[in-house]
Amino acid sequence: MTKHVFQTEVNELLHLIIHSLYSHREIFLRELVSNASDALDKLKYLTLTEAEFKKINFDPKIDISFNDTKDGRSITISDTGIGMNEADLIEHIGTIARSGTKSFLSELTGDAKKDSNLIGQFGVGFYSCFMVADQIEVISRKAGEKEAYRWVSDGKSGFEIEPTVKKETGTDITLFLNDEGKEYANRWSITETLKKYSNHIAFPINLSYEESRFDGEGDAKKEIKERKTEQVNDATAFWKKPKSSLKKKDYNEFYKTFSNDYQDPALHVHTQAEGALDYTTLFFVPEKAPNDLFYADYKSGVKLYVKRVFITDDEKELLPTYLRFVKGIIDSEDLPLNVSREILQQNRTLENIRKASVKKLLKSFQALSKNEKNYIKFYEQFGRPLKEGYFQDRENRELLEKLVRFKSTKTDGYTSLEDYVKRMPEDQKGIYYITGDNEATLRRSPLIEMYMQKDIEVLIADDEIDEIIIPGAAKYGDHDFKSVNRSDAGDELKKDDDKEDEPDEKATAPFIKKVKTVLGERVKDVKVSSRLTDSPSVLVTDTNDPTFQMQEMMRAMGQTEMPDAKPILEINLDHPILKKMKDMRKSKDFDNATELLYEQALLLEGMKLENPADFVKRLNDILAKSL
Repeated sequence: MTKHVFQTEVNELLHLIIHSLYSHREIFLRELVSNASDALDKLKYLTLTEAEFKKINFDPKIDISFNDTKDGRSITISDTGIGMNEADLIEHIGTIARSGTKSFLSELTGDAKKDSNLIGQFGVGFYSCFMVADQIEVISRKAGEKEAYRWVSDGKSGFEIEPTVKKETGTDITLFLNDEGKEYANRWSITETLKKYSNHIAFPINLSYEESRFDGEGDAKKEIKERKTEQVNDATAFWKKPKSSLKKKDYNEFYKTFSNDYQDPALHVHTQAEGALDYTTLFFVPEKAPNDLFYADYKSGVKLYVKRVFITDDEKELLPTYLRFVKGIIDSEDLPLNVSREILQQNRTLENIRKASVKKLLKSFQALSKNEKNYIKFYEQFGRPLKEGYFQDRENRELLEKLVRFKSTKTDGYTSLEDYVKRMPEDQKGIYYITGDNEATLRRSPLIEMYMQKDIEVLIADDEIDEIIIPGAAKYGDHDFKSVNRSDAGDELKKDDDKEDEPDEKATAPFIKKVKTVLGERVKDVKVSSRLTDSPSVLVTDTNDPTFQMQEMMRAMGQTEMPDAKPILEINLDHPILKKMKDMRKSKDFDNATELLYEQALLLEGMKLENPADFVKRLNDILAKSL
């Protein structure tokens, strides 16, 4: 027997699950049955496609039995699936290798401790068994191998593994129930739980139990116990059932059987296509975004079946990456059972299913958008991936541009591009937007003063990916996107009377030259601003240079060789500060005031000061003299 110590994180995880996630203990059975179904799916595929496994007498089923005696209570879940060898038992049960474990632990605070949905999101469903059991024993034999192994743990310090004997391929899991789990050692609790969570598992789930009957009469009457077995689930491919026979409740229950999500889905999309292509798809959108939504190694939520035979759940190309939050099933009647991963990526049938599925999903989202309250709830969870699609998916751009939303200077919540255009004055040609990382700061930015004065709406693009998404889209309909962060922004809005008010270049040239001298190489240029009305200064980006936010993103992605993109300082000569500075060009105070104009503009852009101490000293000097 080999003893293993749990990882530190696993220890902490088990403690939290056992003592905190107690509100829905029955989910342990859902998790074990779901795992058994996956094991059956995998072996069924191998017996149909691999010569070495075709000899196996495969009888797919899940058997459940229980024991309730004076000596203790237990429940056993057995499957005839692919099974596990010693290495599998260590990897899949003894450790948690997923990068999300730390995130899982950090999520278990406050009210989240009662959120059993977290169990499924991080793939640690097996560990939920320790909510109801003091000890767990797993006996498993992997398909194609003769050796079997026994894994046992009390869920506290570690686990033990030793060789054992098992006649058939598959896995038996026995839970030795504690006081919290004793209620599940009876026929009715198990049946109720299975019908609630696992009724639509595509393999038969058989419950074995003893039933008493009495034979004879009077003193000769005897109690005879008979062993009975009954199937407690439908065991049909749920997605192949006629849509007309299914209710929303049915879809919600099925979703929970394969998604590891305890909550009802936000929506489902069920398609049964016949004709040139014969396939069925059933997609679900979760209520909340999965925790690995922005992980590079996110787990695909879509399973591929061929003629109801499970093929893979690890193929990220089944849907585009921007729809990675979608969970569901694709079942094709036209693909070969032994289709390889390489063939999948080039298969025209699957590509056509994929294209049709994307359009169907996007149109469903569009239908959802007719209810603004529900759509914003959905968009706050999945808006960023949809923006990725708006940038990436040119084939479906017309659908996606109707789905993306932005904040705006004329709305408190979100607005669509379509609604923005409807509000535009007839003579406005462009769609104006400002980028940054803080909505409140952007709403008060000097960059939008001219637009507010002219009653022109500006989109508040405060998501960091907006820096890529909006320029990448370039335009909406006939309207170009125009960034107010850039030096040429708003040139087309200047009227003839605005140009008449512009200061004489010859008169202002010495002043501008002095400001440039003070700031030196820190700025590309200094210009008199036509956009400022209330603020003394602002920093803008030259037309072809990356914005400040884009530069920060590039640095965060490890791009150290950045282009020499310095900002342009725009100053408002009508502001009282600038008017007073005109008469003090030879004073040290002029240099301090110029530095402060530049530094406050940096702060408004959310940029860090090179030397905060110098900034504070200059500010204190100015304050002392003014007081």
